[in-house]
Amino acid sequence: MRRVAVVGTGHTRFMFNSPKTEVEMLAEASMDAINASHLKPKDIRAIFTGNVLGDFSEGQGMVQSYLANDIGCFNIPASKFEGACASATMAIRDAYMWVASGFYDIVLVGGTEKATAMGTPLATRTFAMFGDSRYEYPAGFTFPAFFAMEAHLYSKKYNVPLERLKEQMALVSVQSHHYGMKNPHAQFHKEITVDKVLSGFMVTSPLQLLDCCPFSDGAAAVVLASEDVAKRLTDKPVYIAGVGQASSGKMSSQYKYLPRLRARELAVKQAYEMAGLGPEDIDVCELHDCFSIASIIAVEGLGFAEFGKGGELWEKGETKTGGKIPVNISGGLKAKGHPIGATGASQLHEITRQLRGELVDEGRQVAGAKVGLVDTLGGDGVIVNLILKTD
Repeated sequence: MRRVAVVGTGHTRFMFNSPKTEVEMLAEASMDAINASHLKPKDIRAIFTGNVLGDFSEGQGMVQSYLANDIGCFNIPASKFEGACASATMAIRDAYMWVASGFYDIVLVGGTEKATAMGTPLATRTFAMFGDSRYEYPAGFTFPAFFAMEAHLYSKKYNVPLERLKEQMALVSVQSHHYGMKNPHAQFHKEITVDKVLSGFMVTSPLQLLDCCPFSDGAAAVVLASEDVAKRLTDKPVYIAGVGQASSGKMSSQYKYLPRLRARELAVKQAYEMAGLGPEDIDVCELHDCFSIASIIAVEGLGFAEFGKGGELWEKGETKTGGKIPVNISGGLKAKGHPIGATGASQLHEITRQLRGELVDEGRQVAGAKVGLVDTLGGDGVIVNLILKTD
């Protein structure tokens, strides 16, 4: 297997109500990634794309083929991946394997989504399709309901008083908005306080409005290349050192393991073993914080904290730049935004820029970062983890 590197990335602004189509947004991000790689569209050998709701938001399928044509990658293989919020990360993992195997030298991977065009009722219904639509959704079991249940299960299992857990969750959101302020691609550029989170509108107990990520529009893309090609294209290649993917069934089938997510623990174990690294080696992490409780559960599943102790990382400031394990210095899904088909590519874009030391001017660079982790959760439990390093 050959080593595979990220050589260039691109990212649109994440926002409400983008005036551009999904294909147009992805074309923008893709051309930025291609140009950053010192390549031309004709150099790309294959395209891998994450997209989930294009059929509903715009009535447009086959975004991967239209993208290829519109950016001048004529007639090359173009494939679309759907794994709910993990769609782009799944595409990256597969693209990595194609390059590592020697079949392709240079591939383009990205994701795009335009969820806000659907409006809240339709978007809520379509997002719920990625849980169990036959039994759980008709009972009112949407993703906010699931993560609210996770919070209650977490509180009971680990004997963390619910009021303290809510304050820990509020700290997650406050930090995300703090770093989102510094990210020019972020959807929200607004500081918030713990009091503002705790006094907010109740979505589903104990989750309040500012515990929840938004609907978003946007796109992100990366170019992957084999090691020999990457060294010709950039003096700052960032290598994919480990990959992992696992899946779970509907939430009702996972009841014996909750609030832990078994798929995450299996996937990150694969990635750590492949990279020959452990959680103690990670300098910066972009994890899936669709709801504030999800961050606390994720840091434990990834090995950064003992089970039942994840929230203490935010209480102690250990998840900030300069802390033990900087988390979501991009603003995360909560503040940067969450266009679901694009999220994994956005996370990889962020980690790549951290490891290249490109975020000093934005005031959110993790000093000396050499190893980074991407964690993306899709639907009821498709988990993809990527470990990246500079050498």
